[in-house]
Amino acid sequence: MAIDLKDIQAALREDRLDGWLLYDFHGSNSIARAVVALDDSDKLTTRRWYYFIPNSGEPHALVHQIEQDSLSHLPGKRHLYADREQLEKGLAELVGNCQRLAMEYSPSCAIPYVSKVDGGTLDAIRRLGVTVLSSGDLVQRFEATWDQEARISHQGASERLYRIKDRAFALISEKLQTGTPINELEVQRAMVSWFDEEGLVSDSAPVVAAQENSGNPHYLPTPTSSREIRLGEVILLDLWAKQNTAGAVFADITWVGYTGSTVPTEYASVFEVARNARDAAISLVENATESGQELQGWEVDQAAREVVDKAGFGKHFVHRTGHSLGKTVHGNGVHMDNYETHDTRRLLPGTGFTIEPGIYFDRFGVRTEINMYVDKAAASVTGPLQEALVTLL
Repeated sequence: MAIDLKDIQAALREDRLDGWLLYDFHGSNSIARAVVALDDSDKLTTRRWYYFIPNSGEPHALVHQIEQDSLSHLPGKRHLYADREQLEKGLAELVGNCQRLAMEYSPSCAIPYVSKVDGGTLDAIRRLGVTVLSSGDLVQRFEATWDQEARISHQGASERLYRIKDRAFALISEKLQTGTPINELEVQRAMVSWFDEEGLVSDSAPVVAAQENSGNPHYLPTPTSSREIRLGEVILLDLWAKQNTAGAVFADITWVGYTGSTVPTEYASVFEVARNARDAAISLVENATESGQELQGWEVDQAAREVVDKAGFGKHFVHRTGHSLGKTVHGNGVHMDNYETHDTRRLLPGTGFTIEPGIYFDRFGVRTEINMYVDKAAASVTGPLQEALVTLL
């Protein structure tokens, strides 16, 4: 993938930045590596490298003499260093008279997903008289947004996940109706086999959580923790995956069922609050996109959280409303978060993310998770919306 130099420089000028300084050491900055298209097969990058993109003119790279070809695929002039004095001098020349540079940094580590540059390197840059600003929105534009192929891959993954979700609920229902015992781990293993059938890959097996385990947002069944799924229980399925193709991006959904024919009022009413919170966030994104209004991640979280707070369940909603989706399930773009962090990154065209409010108690929990995609003129949900708990008998 060629670096989009013209568009990056236009964005730097728009944001009143003198340049973007990309830096990596031993794979410490996965964002920088993605921007300059260094993948895991590029092993000969064991020394510090810097790639400086000014807001106009030619980029410059600073690389170690024994790895002088490590950034040879990039435009611009390459400068070599070997000893530490040469590194210091080369870095000063690279930065020149710049005053405002973007790096993978977040003040006070407020958004840890962007904080990839170590404190010592920041010290070295600041000693040169430079103000370091966050590259968060630059990262979104040039690494975290989806092109058309990625959008199509997401839609394909989404459709497959919904099929697997339906098969999992059908499996549980069949076993319950025939009186055949089944546990969380067995359902999870069946779902993993269906991932293979559908050509999907993931970094984890899906969540299958019954009753009290559904109250643990990151529960995963294991041979020692898995429990039997019984009648009259909440069952939560959280599954995420992408197609096994180059450049594919993830889809990530959560649905909740009930192992009975009539959902108890308590479960139904709590799910209704989570659903309404989800829909409030969706409406905010749709309306803002349609009207051309700038929207930041924290605002989407706040729209959902206000619904949960008003219903009296605020202390039981213990995570952000949503996260970026990309080539990894938690992508490098904006998160819907005013709780764990205050995410001021914008929902830029090409942004894909989840909305997933959840309410958790010791006895049970619910979560409803959908995926959204923001285009220039419209935002859309990329799959069906769950309106009520799925009855499995």
